Amino acid sequence: MEVISGYFDKLAGAIMSFNFVSDLLDILLVAIVIYEGIKLLRGSRTFQLIKGIAFLAVIYLLVKVCQMEASEYLLSVLFENGLIILVVLFSPELRKILERFGKQSLKGFSLFNLKNNVDYEKTVNNTVNDFCKASADMSESKTGALVVFERADSLQEIAETGTIVDAQSSSELFNGLFFKNSALHDGAVIVREGRIYAAGCILPLTQNNSLDSELGTRHRAAIGMSEQGDAIVVVVSEETGKISVAKNGSLSRDVAHGELREILLGELLESNDKVKPSEKIKKIKKSKKGGDKNENKKA
Repeated sequence: MEVISGYFDKLAGAIMSFNFVSDLLDILLVAIVIYEGIKLLRGSRTFQLIKGIAFLAVIYLLVKVCQMEASEYLLSVLFENGLIILVVLFSPELRKILERFGKQSLKGFSLFNLKNNVDYEKTVNNTVNDFCKASADMSESKTGALVVFERADSLQEIAETGTIVDAQSSSELFNGLFFKNSALHDGAVIVREGRIYAAGCILPLTQNNSLDSELGTRHRAAIGMSEQGDAIVVVVSEETGKISVAKNGSLSRDVAHGELREILLGELLESNDKVKPSEKIKKIKKSKKGGDKNENKKA
């Protein structure tokens, strides 16, 4: 009971000594730093390393509670020099954070980087319209294309395999990036928050051996990318001009232009329509399994 009452006394003392202005600002600043750090590292190999360090910390606590002296000594040496180890391990990421803050203007800064929903929806809507118009042109001219629409999972590592563009979208820009004589036409384009963020990017190929052997590299890359996160990937076949959509490792082929727009807007804006975009994809996929099956194999 004395231990419990001691904890309550400490808690009461902490509450009584709480300075509303300075302590609140202190908590807010720490929260912003942690949030920005997680946002920068999420989806990268570094984030996996951080989870490994957290796991080691849990092991260290258990070892200390169980009084395992040899293991505790080894882990204590590791954590005592933790700051130096973290600086060495995360030096590239720390540089990126400092560069990002250096480039950030005061005008463009907003708390937790919150978006204005109206402006964001308008930007995404315009980008989807631009892309659908460009995809119709590329489909007609049988120009191969591979476009990844980023959602919650960060694609920063994938973007860094190509060329950072970070430009406002337009149908002309989409067409230009995939023009056959363009230096970036072989890679994928990444669209982030309604902007064309990167081009000429290399995507991971799927390891699914049960897929149609006639599927080309673009389609396998689209499926592979969709298997590793929540991105929506659109492919325009260079041979047939048909459009396919990949999501969660599933490929829907021969998607009409109107359906493509509905799917993209629904997924990117998280629509609450009665018929969910994912269900629309399934319906499209089922409808194409019949008479179009042999034709779709050529894609």
